[in-house]
Amino acid sequence: MKYLVMLLAAVTLAAVPAPSAFAQEKITVQGSDTLLKMAALEAAAFMEKRPGKIIQVTGGGSGTGIAAIINGAVDIANASRPMKPREQKMASARGYEVFETPVALDGIAIFVNRANPVRSLTLAQARGIFTGRINNWRQVGGQDTPITRYSRENNSGTYLHFKEHALAKENFAPDCQNLPGTASVVNAVSRDHRAIGFGGLPYGEGVKILELEGITPSPETIASGRYPISRRLYQYTLGRPRGLAREFILFELTAEGQALAARAGYVPLPEAESRNAAAALE
Repeated sequence: MKYLVMLLAAVTLAAVPAPSAFAQEKITVQGSDTLLKMAALEAAAFMEKRPGKIIQVTGGGSGTGIAAIINGAVDIANASRPMKPREQKMASARGYEVFETPVALDGIAIFVNRANPVRSLTLAQARGIFTGRINNWRQVGGQDTPITRYSRENNSGTYLHFKEHALAKENFAPDCQNLPGTASVVNAVSRDHRAIGFGGLPYGEGVKILELEGITPSPETIASGRYPISRRLYQYTLGRPRGLAREFILFELTAEGQALAARAGYVPLPEAESRNAAAALE
């Protein structure tokens, strides 16, 4: 099983004609690093079923993918947050109506090093740590050692969702180190016993995942919304998707596609929601 993952350094924000050949044999998917694992696995399975069809999967962050779809540079944008009103206005100004499809659920996990004895934080404690009001692990029941903070970059949907829902829109501490992708955050935390970071649950290997308000992020707590920073993951297209883009998104919404999402560590949409999302593509 093979799939093509193309990593792009940047997206040119100049106007580019919207994709016109919707019946083409190849489409590009770009955006959220959180969704990268799922999109790559889904693309691999889809291409195995449809020889000759190519799905190119790219990361770079939700903001990068949304900018690319607005400029007509890609066929599908992955996003770990809803599109902002100003982004919708930019699309409308270019004559585009962007179509939103939910494809999975996820929870933003808080990671610490496995050697860290802390097992749980309240939202207030997490906010205090990432905004810089709490600077020593002893203040939250840990060892007497300074806290090293890691974050996603500010074009990330995960960054924005965490800032809004965990930090109540407060700013991150100035010494918070921004890293490109959750995998980089996890790698940094796994190597530093003083560290803390956050990111999509599927990436939390090799680190300890903390409880938040006494609740562990899991498929059950995320699907029910009990976990405090649960969220939906989206794909955007210029207008209702057609051709290969539509086929691919519909595949992701099938029982097989949602099972692949679960295999990659994400949480499937409720069955009724995935049916409704698929019906909206008709």
